[in-house]
Amino acid sequence: MHKTLLALAMIALTATVSIAAEKPLDADTQQDIARHRAMAAAHEAAAQCLESGKKDEVCEKELLQACKGLAIGRFCGMKHEH
Repeated sequence: MHKTLLALAMIALTATVSIAAEKPLDADTQQDIARHRAMAAAHEAAAQCLESGKKDEVCEKELLQACKGLAIGRFCGMKHEH
């Protein structure tokens, strides 16, 4: 048991050091991350809109407005079956 705990502690320490040693993200990558988070927030708002009982057309219009200038395409950078 003691050896198992020691091994787990070493793995955790190694993982922590590996993460800390990674280089900082460049500005382009940070902007890309921010865009993905903004698109995800817009899609979450669209899901909540639909859950509230509003019509699909209303929620899609809100999604398009939230994604204006953010994503490519009519569906805010995502498309799924309907």
